[in-house]
Amino acid sequence: MIIYNVTCNLHPRMAEEWLAWMKEEHIPEVMQSGCFTECKILKLLTEAEDNDGVNYAIQYTAPNLGSYHQYRDEFAPALQAKTKAKYGDDVLAYRSLLEVIM
Repeated sequence: MIIYNVTCNLHPRMAEEWLAWMKEEHIPEVMQSGCFTECKILKLLTEAEDNDGVNYAIQYTAPNLGSYHQYRDEFAPALQAKTKAKYGDDVLAYRSLLEVIM
C-alpha cells in the first residue's frame, strides 16, 4: 500500500473554514478519482517555535504505486490549481509519498 500524505500549514483564523471545505468539497473530489481507497485527516499536535500556524496531514491510501501515479498525472494538477485559486499562499502544502511496510 502507498500513502500519499499532504501536510498543510494555515493560519488559525481560517482553520475551521478550510477544514469544512476539505471535508465537503476537496477530499470528496480526490476520492472520486477512484485512485484511493481511504482518506484520513490528522491534526498535528506538536508545536514548533518557528510555526504560528495550524498543521493538518491528509493521508490518502492507494493500493499500489500505479494508482498514485494515475492520480498524480490525471487528477492532481486540476485539483491543486483549484486549491491554489481558492487559498493562494494562505495554505502551504508539503507532499510526500510513503510505502506501508507493516
